[in-house]
Order: sequence, then structure tokens, then C-alpha cells
Amino acid sequence: MPNDPADSAPRQPAGEPGVPAAPARRVTVQRRGPLLMEGPVEVELEDGTMVRSDRFRVALCTCRRSRRYPWCDTSHRRRADPPR
Repeated sequence: MPNDPADSAPRQPAGEPGVPAAPARRVTVQRRGPLLMEGPVEVELEDGTMVRSDRFRVALCTCRRSRRYPWCDTSHRRRADPPR
């Protein structure tokens, strides 16, 4: 089942035995906002294009209003519904 807590159990990393796995990236989900990720990141777009950001924190657009998509330019703030 997706997002099942059992999915977060430690697993044997893929690759060579004895080679430490890369640290997990932290993703912060915000209501009515972008996904904030610790960088650097590479993003594969729908058409297969790869884009990269070397910044230490990256904001990924989730509303598709950004003129710099997939990077957030805070366009969601101008058109977002008022908080409830």
C-alpha cells in the first residue's frame, strides 16, 4: 500500500555491500505552497528533460503557475484561495 508506515522500514541499500547508502533528501510539504527540498536536486520533466539546481534549498512548484516551472516563483501567493 502506498505511504504505508511499513514502507519506511530500513532496507538493505541497493548497490555494493559495504558501501554506505547516500543520505536521504528531506522534502517539506506545505499547504498551498511549493515542495521545499534540500538540494542539490535534479528534476526530470514530463518531456524527459532534466533540470538541475545546485542550491542548498530548492522550492518546487506544485500549482504550475510559475513562469520558471518547475522552480517556484511564488505565483501561487497571488492567486491562492484565502485561508479558511
